[in-house]
Amino acid sequence: REVSVGPEYGELKLLRKLKSDSQKELRILLLGLDNAGKTTILKKLASEDINHITPTQGFNIKSVHTQGFKLNVWDIGGQRRIRPYWRNYFENTDILIYVVDSTDRKRFDETGNELQELIDEEKLCGVPLLVFANKQDLMTAAKASEIAEGLQLQEMKGRTWQIQACSALTGEGVQDGMEWVMKTVSKTKKK
Repeated sequence: REVSVGPEYGELKLLRKLKSDSQKELRILLLGLDNAGKTTILKKLASEDINHITPTQGFNIKSVHTQGFKLNVWDIGGQRRIRPYWRNYFENTDILIYVVDSTDRKRFDETGNELQELIDEEKLCGVPLLVFANKQDLMTAAKASEIAEGLQLQEMKGRTWQIQACSALTGEGVQDGMEWVMKTVSKTKKK
């Protein structure tokens, strides 16, 4: 007996594939103060040249494919005048990555306050948080544990979080942080 498969079968199969692919798509919000290294991390993830980076005046969006996921990374500028606009990008965020310049001790309070405001945001409630303690390749960098304590990450309730020492310049630690992101999202996105 022969079964005829019409064009609608192909379309159905395509729709199912598109639906399953969309479940593997993640929206990542990359925030932090200006000069923390957000764009350098993004370019490192996308395997792009990091020799000529200028401060982000608005935002950069890059799609990075890794471990079966399509990561849509929104890198929003961190200058004081841009920060009020961060809230326009909170909707549908799967992961929040917050970058801290580990050498800029004078701004630890400021970065802590900004992070606390993000954590208190209703639209980011429960969104997993990865903190990159960046610039660990420099001698004056504070340790990730010191930054975690300063940011009071241990006090955070109802949110999965991780702090990762890294150097956006050398790439050390960046992939480790992204592996944590993939493991965390895999647990929450299983369907």
